[in-house]
Amino acid sequence: MSALLERIQSHTAKVAVVGIGYVGLPLCTEIARAGFSVTGYDKDERKIAGVKAKKSYIKDIPDAVLASHVDSGKLTASSDPSVLGDADVIVICVPTPLNKTKDPDNSFIMAAAEDIAPRLRSGQLIILESTTFPGFTREVLVPRLEQSGKKIGVDFFVCFSPERVDPGNAKYQTKNTPKVIGGFTPKCMEAGRAMYGEVMDRVVPVSSTDAAEMVKLLENTFRAVNIGLVNEIAIMAGKLGLDTFEIIEAAATKPFGFMPFFPGPGLGGHCIPVDPLYLSWKMKTMKYNARFIELADQINSGMPAIVVERVRDALNDRKQSVKGAKVLVLGVSYKRDIEDMRESPALDVIELLMERGAEVQYHDPHVPTLELPHHKLTSVPLTDLSSWDAVVIVTDHTAVDYGRVVREARLVIDTRNATKQVREQAPGKVIRL
Repeated sequence: MSALLERIQSHTAKVAVVGIGYVGLPLCTEIARAGFSVTGYDKDERKIAGVKAKKSYIKDIPDAVLASHVDSGKLTASSDPSVLGDADVIVICVPTPLNKTKDPDNSFIMAAAEDIAPRLRSGQLIILESTTFPGFTREVLVPRLEQSGKKIGVDFFVCFSPERVDPGNAKYQTKNTPKVIGGFTPKCMEAGRAMYGEVMDRVVPVSSTDAAEMVKLLENTFRAVNIGLVNEIAIMAGKLGLDTFEIIEAAATKPFGFMPFFPGPGLGGHCIPVDPLYLSWKMKTMKYNARFIELADQINSGMPAIVVERVRDALNDRKQSVKGAKVLVLGVSYKRDIEDMRESPALDVIELLMERGAEVQYHDPHVPTLELPHHKLTSVPLTDLSSWDAVVIVTDHTAVDYGRVVREARLVIDTRNATKQVREQAPGKVIRL
């Protein structure tokens, strides 16, 4: 282990990052910035070609930043698994989705393990960043790697460090977001802390890989449950004829005991809609029902249908049905000012409107084309807004002039409070969630 620590401290350790998407590519650039040689390993040849061509496919990583690290020789990419055998440190950043029954799908992690195991050599450090259930590293990953005949904590070292990437966040990025890490053994922890201590501004150690796995799930369960609560408040406020956003904003003036969350059309992104269900699944194997998680998932998953109900009711009030109505959806990425479509509630909103016979198009400056199960759509320009029977704001991109939307559209259903400053320009035209 002393040789590994020496290579880390001298920045001569070679690093391989498995999976170079929204988590892996930013991590590669920070490792390269710290002075290490890093190879992004991915089976997607388009990503490999993008890195080699110095063209970033992640908006948080400008082309110039990527190019500087590629030109320096510190960053490269490959689809050849032999790079895993050459690395001193391997970081796994692959997707961990849910399957159709909302059970964890760890197949991408296990595929990475299958690539690593036959090439595992003494002195290597393996860090898993992909979200999974508490106990996965200890129960599944380490036993698979030990099938190589090498012993954990002696011949090789394993840590879990949850990714905390927030696409589009201008303040907190990979380097300055505190890095939680748990080691399988004390020596594993020592190696992991040494590695991330050279790259990140702050490392937060916890007692085990299980604890580190649970940290990630707590973070996103906290958000999912509170969003579920405020989404239900929005439903109840609607039935009571109250303004949800007015109530939340007033409550937020309390200087203690309250943290504002805001309702929306549903959860999106890879983490919040998915991660809590990893914990719920784990609890079911222990004969415990995670009631808050299940209820929050039920409410949040139902929000696209609530949005469509609001569209239906608003059109009915104008003596028009959803069937045959021309509806423009504004914003389809899962959050403001990014191109990421993962788990976006806009997909369900569009599908549900189409099922009810609406003629649906969308506008999104970050998403030029959109693939649905039975339709392919192209973003339309914001020209004659009055030609639409209803405009539904699903994602509040800052590039959109919402004053113009309110002035020119016949009817606006605002699920993000994007029209807060301008809705009084046209009383009765804007319906908020």
